Amino acid sequence: MKKLLRLSIAALILAIGVAFLSFAMSSGNAANKDFISYWAAGKQLLHKQNPYGPGILAVEKQAGFIDNRPFYMRNPPTAFPLAVLAALFSHKVSAILWSLGLVLSLMTSVRIIWEMHGRPPDRLHLIGYLFPPALACLTAGQMGIFLLLGVVLFLRWKESRPFLAGMALVVCGIKPHLFLPFVVLLLFHRRALLGAAAAIGATVLFSLAIDPHGWQQYLQMVRSADLQNEFIPTLSLVLRLVHRSWSWLQLVPAAIACVWVYFKRPEWNLVLLVSVLVAPYAWVTDECVVLPAFMAALYQAKSLTPFACVLVVGLLEVLVGAGMTSPYYLWTPLAWLGLYLYGTRSVKVAVPVPMGS
Repeated sequence: MKKLLRLSIAALILAIGVAFLSFAMSSGNAANKDFISYWAAGKQLLHKQNPYGPGILAVEKQAGFIDNRPFYMRNPPTAFPLAVLAALFSHKVSAILWSLGLVLSLMTSVRIIWEMHGRPPDRLHLIGYLFPPALACLTAGQMGIFLLLGVVLFLRWKESRPFLAGMALVVCGIKPHLFLPFVVLLLFHRRALLGAAAAIGATVLFSLAIDPHGWQQYLQMVRSADLQNEFIPTLSLVLRLVHRSWSWLQLVPAAIACVWVYFKRPEWNLVLLVSVLVAPYAWVTDECVVLPAFMAALYQAKSLTPFACVLVVGLLEVLVGAGMTSPYYLWTPLAWLGLYLYGTRSVKVAVPVPMGS
C-alpha cells in the first residue's frame, strides 16, 4: 500500500511538472527559451547548414523568435547529438519532449541521490525539486539537468562500474569548462577516465561526421559573437574586471583549483562544488550539477535553517525572474559551497587513490 502511495505521488509530481512545462514550452515562449538555440542548431545540422552561422536567425524566426540577433547555441560540437535529437520534430513538439526529458532527468537524479544515501524514510529528498538552479533550468529549457543526471550516474557507479560511470560523463563534455578541477581528480581513476574518453571521443567523431567544419565554425562564432565582453555572473569574470583586456584572468581561479585537486585529491562532492565556483564561464542554470553535494550536506546537517534561508532567497530570484546576467547570482556558488562545509563539518580530506583504481 505504501509503495503504491509513493508511486502515485511520484506520478502526480511528474504529471504536474510536465503539464506546467508543456504549457510554457508549447506557447510562443518556447521560441524564446534557451531550447530554441539547440533546436535551431539541430535543424541546421539536419539540412547540412552551419549550426553556428547567422543563417540560424531565419530558422528561429520561423519558430516565433522575437529578437533580431541570432541566438547561437554556445556549446561546442560535442552537443551535436543532443541538438539533432531536439530537432527531429517541430519546435512545439520538440519543446514538449524536451521538457519531459528534463523532468524525468531531474526525478531520476533525485531518486538516485536518495538511494545513494540509504533510502532514508524522511522526505528530505523532495527538497531536491526545489533546488533553485534546477528550477531555473526547467523554466529556461536549459540542458543543465541532463548534465546533472550524468554526474549523478557517475557518483552512483564510480566504485561498482567505473568504466560505465566514466561513460555517463559524456554529457559533461557539452560544457567542459564547468568541470576542470573535476577532470583533474578523474585522472587518478583510470577506468572511469577511459570510459569518459571513449564516450566523449564518440561524440567528437559524430560531430565530425555530421559537420566536418563544425569545430572551425564554433570557434568563428565565439570570436565574432563578442562573448568576451558579455557580463556573466561568475567570480572568475569579476576577477577579470581588474583588467578587461586580460581574458586569461578568468582562468586563474580554475588553474589554482586544479593544482589544489592534484595534490590534495579531495572527495568528489567538494571538487564538484569548487569546479562550478571557479568555472571561467557559468550561469545559474549550470549550478544544478552540484545538487548531489547540496543533498549530501542536507542529510548530514544538524540544522536545516541555513538551507531553508538560502533556498527561499534563491527561489525568489528564480521565480521573480532575475535575468541570467543579473549580478545577484554571484552569491549562489559560494552559498552551495558554504552550506556543504556547514553540513559536513566532519568531512576530512580523502585518502589518495592509487592509479588504475
